[in-house]
Amino acid sequence: MAKNLTSRAEDYSKWYNELVIKADLAENSGVRGCMVIKPYGFAIWEKMQAELDRMFKETGHQNAYFPLFIPKSYFSKEASHVDGFAKECAVVTHYRLKNDENGNGIVVDPAAKLEEELIVRPTSETIIWDTYRKWIQSYRDLPILVNQWANVVRWEMRTRLFLRTAEFLWQEGHTAHATKEEAIAEAEQMMNVYADFVENYMAVPVVKGLKTESERFAGALETYCIEALMQDGKALQAGTSHFLGQNFAKAFDVKFADKEGKLDHVWATSWGVSTRLMGALIMTHSDDNGLVLPPNLAPDQVVIVPIYRNEEQLAAASEVAQELMTGLRAQGMRVKFDNRDTHKPGWKFNEYELKGVPVRIAIGPKDVENGTVEIARRDTLSKELVAVDDAIAYISNLMTEIQENLYQKAAAFREEHTTAVSSYDEFKQVLEEKGGFISAHWDGTAETEERIKIETKATIRCIPLDDDNESGSCMVTGKPSARKVLFAKAY
Repeated sequence: MAKNLTSRAEDYSKWYNELVIKADLAENSGVRGCMVIKPYGFAIWEKMQAELDRMFKETGHQNAYFPLFIPKSYFSKEASHVDGFAKECAVVTHYRLKNDENGNGIVVDPAAKLEEELIVRPTSETIIWDTYRKWIQSYRDLPILVNQWANVVRWEMRTRLFLRTAEFLWQEGHTAHATKEEAIAEAEQMMNVYADFVENYMAVPVVKGLKTESERFAGALETYCIEALMQDGKALQAGTSHFLGQNFAKAFDVKFADKEGKLDHVWATSWGVSTRLMGALIMTHSDDNGLVLPPNLAPDQVVIVPIYRNEEQLAAASEVAQELMTGLRAQGMRVKFDNRDTHKPGWKFNEYELKGVPVRIAIGPKDVENGTVEIARRDTLSKELVAVDDAIAYISNLMTEIQENLYQKAAAFREEHTTAVSSYDEFKQVLEEKGGFISAHWDGTAETEERIKIETKATIRCIPLDDDNESGSCMVTGKPSARKVLFAKAY
C-alpha cells in the first residue's frame, strides 16, 4: 500500500493527492470541484469539531444555524463584501425542473424563474446581520456570541482535496458587541483559541499576526490570522478572525439603545476555520510511508494486531489484547483490535502505517509466552518490546511523547525555514532556493506589496504580533519601514 506512494522529494503535490486518496480520507466526487469526505477522514474532522466546539462554548459561544440561501440584494448592502465574493458565488435562478417537450430529458422550467436570485452561502455575514436586526434593540441584548457549523460554496476552477474545493465544511462565528473595544477583544480571543487548538491538538506551530489591508477579509477593518508552514516550504492560512467594525451593522441598520437610551450601531466580528485544517495536518506531519497523526486527533490512537497460525494462538493473543484494551480505554484512549482473518498481519501493519495510527501493538505466540508485546511508534517508526504489565503506563506516556515530538519536529522545521533578509535580490534567492517564511522590511504600500506578488508569487502572510517592531528600510524601495513582515508562497 504505502510503497506505492510518490515520495515528497519527487513530487510533493502528487504525494499529497495520492496520500489523501490512499489513506482513505477523501476522494473527488461526481460533482466537479467537490469532494466526498470518507469515514476515516470525517472521523478526524469530527475530532477537530468536538475540540473546537468545546473551546467555543467555554468562551461563552452558542451554536445556531442560518439559511444556505441568501437573497442577492443582501450582498449589495455592503460594497466591499460583495466585491470580495462576487466572482466566487453560485447563483440559484429557478425553482423547478420539467420534462422537455421535445424528449430531451429534464430541463429547467423557464416559467419558474425566481423573482430574486439566491446566492448559495459563500459566508453568512449578510443573512446573519439581517437576522440580528430583529434580535437586537438594547444593550441588554448584547453581546451576541453565535457560532454556526455549516457548508459553504465558493466557486473554484482549480481544486485540491481539502485545500481548495467548491464546497467545503467549516464553522463561522458571528458576534455583536456594544463597544469597539469588546469586539476587538473578541477577535483577538478567537485568534488565540485557534492558535491554541492548532498547536496543542494538531501539533502544528503557528505565527499569529495581522493581514495587510489588501489581504483582509472583504468588509473587515482588521483581520487576525494564524499562519503555518508546510513541509514543502509553502505557508497555509490556518484560521482567521475579523474585526468588522460597524460596517455590517450600518449596512443592515442594526442599532441598540445604550444605558442612557442613546442609539448606536453595534460592533461586529466574524471568525472561521475549515476542512482546510485537514490539509494542514497532512502536510505538516506525514512522510513517505503515509499519514502521521497526532494522538490528540487520531480516530484510533492504538491498534492491536494479533499474529497467529491457528485458533488456539488467536484465542491466547485475544485474551492479552482484551486486557490491554480494557486498561487503555480506562485511561481514555481510543483503541482498535484488528482480528480480521481476511488480511495477514504484514498487510495490516502497512495499512495502519499508511493511515497514521500513532501506536501499533503486535501480539504473537512468543509474546504471549514471554508476557511481552511489541509496540511500534508511527512518528519515529521505532519498535520496543514491553512487558504486558507495563504496557498501559508505557503507552499512556507515549501518547504525550508522540504529541510533543510532532510539535517540536514541526517547530524545528519552521525555525530552519524562516529567513531574515535585507535586500530584494536576497529575498528572491531565498524564495527560489530555500522557500519557507521570509522576514523582511516592507514600506507599507499596496503598490510594493502587489509588485512583490506579481514578480515572485510570494505574498505577505502576516504582520507578526510578536514582532519586535524594529524599524528599517523596505527591501524593495528603500523607503522607511516601521517593522518586518512575513512573506511566503502559499496555498
